Amino acid sequence: MKESSEFAEELFDALARKRCIISPSVTKAELREFWEQITDTGFDARLQTFFDINRVDKDADGRITQEEVKEIISLSASANKLSKIQQNAGEYAALIMEELDPDNVGFIELYNLETLLLQAPSQSTNLSTNSRVLSQMLSQKLKPTKERNPIKKCKRRLEYFIEDNWKRIWVMALWLSICAGLFTWKFIQYKRRAVFDVMGYCVSVAKGGDCIWNSSWCRPSHLTCDFPRLLHATDEEYEPMKPFFGDERPNNYWWFVKGTEGWTGVVMVVLMIIAYILAQPWFRRNRLNLPSTIKKLTGFNAFWYSHHLFVIVYVLFIIHGYFLYLSKKWYKKTTWMYVAVPMILYGFERLLRAFRSGYKTVRILKVAVYPGNVMAVHMSKPQGFKYTSGQYIYVNCSDVSSFQWHPFTISSAPGDDYLSMHIRTVGDWTSQLKTLFSKVCEPPTGDQSGLLRAADIAKADYKPRLPKLLIDGPYGAPAQDYKKYDVVLLVGLGIGATPLISIVKDVLNNIKQQKHIEDGVIESGTKGTKKSPFATKRAYFYWVTREQGSFEWFKGVMDEVSQNDQEGLIELHNYCTSVYEEGDARSALITMLQSIQQAKSGVDIVSGTRIKTHFARPNWRQVFKHVTINHPDQRIG
Repeated sequence: MKESSEFAEELFDALARKRCIISPSVTKAELREFWEQITDTGFDARLQTFFDINRVDKDADGRITQEEVKEIISLSASANKLSKIQQNAGEYAALIMEELDPDNVGFIELYNLETLLLQAPSQSTNLSTNSRVLSQMLSQKLKPTKERNPIKKCKRRLEYFIEDNWKRIWVMALWLSICAGLFTWKFIQYKRRAVFDVMGYCVSVAKGGDCIWNSSWCRPSHLTCDFPRLLHATDEEYEPMKPFFGDERPNNYWWFVKGTEGWTGVVMVVLMIIAYILAQPWFRRNRLNLPSTIKKLTGFNAFWYSHHLFVIVYVLFIIHGYFLYLSKKWYKKTTWMYVAVPMILYGFERLLRAFRSGYKTVRILKVAVYPGNVMAVHMSKPQGFKYTSGQYIYVNCSDVSSFQWHPFTISSAPGDDYLSMHIRTVGDWTSQLKTLFSKVCEPPTGDQSGLLRAADIAKADYKPRLPKLLIDGPYGAPAQDYKKYDVVLLVGLGIGATPLISIVKDVLNNIKQQKHIEDGVIESGTKGTKKSPFATKRAYFYWVTREQGSFEWFKGVMDEVSQNDQEGLIELHNYCTSVYEEGDARSALITMLQSIQQAKSGVDIVSGTRIKTHFARPNWRQVFKHVTINHPDQRIG
């Protein structure tokens, strides 16, 4: 709200100054003029407003010095949250002066700058003049056909839903069938017992719901139905219940609570409530402003440890099931069935992870601490470690916690001789890991990230102690099936682009390998070339991020693709959402600088790579149509 009020004041001052209005108030006619200029969506009108607000020509002589150009660039970069451009405003001001002041007179004419800015949007959209691109652009602007029949529309949506989620539907149907079978079994079993004559359908429903833990509305039904009937039963009705509840009939509810069956159930509920509360996002991610003493009890570590209370819950569950009211003989109790299977599976998984991780201790090769709380870790690849792009591994660092394992996607390609992962600090564990590596990394200098290399450690007189990492995996993920498709469309948001970077690198390595085979550098079928069928022939990668510093995370991959992919099989598109969309006056100067810098050095000023950065968000409808039109008879994933 504060920024909005300040902007409103600056806008009013600019509009009033242009019309030589000194009074703090305006007439209706003047207000109408203000409104017409503000609402004019034309680029030249918005550009003029931008000039008026930022006082481009302060002395109104029609000439702009290099210092004024630097100030304009700094203001424009600040408005678009481009910190690196703001830091190098002087360098880019000199670039503009070199372009518009070839005679070194020390200033440029204002109309020349306006002309250059007006040409920037048209240059950015001038894709090609051939007929194929023109026809594609026309088809992309066609309005999509909409299904008017609501029944057919719902049917189509249902078909798409089933096609996308058939595995989940199958598992859910199997699970519900098992639950229905168990409920029916217990319901019929207790309906045939003597207790049914006293408690009625309540006990059958409660026991059936108890058999399937998901029926939370069934399990407590005995509290509202069974126990009141038992307390108010006649002596004749209570007679069949004596073997289960004793010769003396319970006279109040406290009798049930103080028993083993009662207090174990209460403790289980309390422990599960604690685990549920600490699992909520505002507690797990420390979003609440709590006192320091209480805040120590929140965060991811508290969430992780509280969820291991399930061990106590399971022990109490066994005790609770052993002292059941209506089943005294052990072979008639079924609690062990529901405890044994998951506990055996969990214990086996834990033992397997401990066994596997012991043989996969990795050596740290390089660590880079990037802007945006992101850290890249390069590790040695264990012998025999095979994986596919898109898969992930579990990582353990004993210096942070000996018990916690966290999943991270592998960002290196299977053909690389190392393993890498990009970690964003969002919780306690990742923050502590970053702190450990930051202590041994070189401090960031200028635009460079903090860096640590194994070679530098070996040469150093003082060798810092590096954290020990254990890995477990790899584990499968949906993205690993990209090889089945002729064309892949990869969309990554922020750090979520990590698995897609691995896929891009794998496609690039495959392209280089095929090129070497064609050039005769390596023979087809030799060791290292025997891979699973690689159907992918074209890849489109769209990376959308909010901060300019994020492009440094995968800068090396971007440059490698632009250098080696001469045939354009991998199409990269970077989007920075903090910058106003192309054609907006507030980003016109950035667009102009981008065009000049790209033409001069081939490097994009936003990303620092050879891949051009687009502004705002992608038009996904046009993206999908573009891919569909270019590949009509191919399988796209």
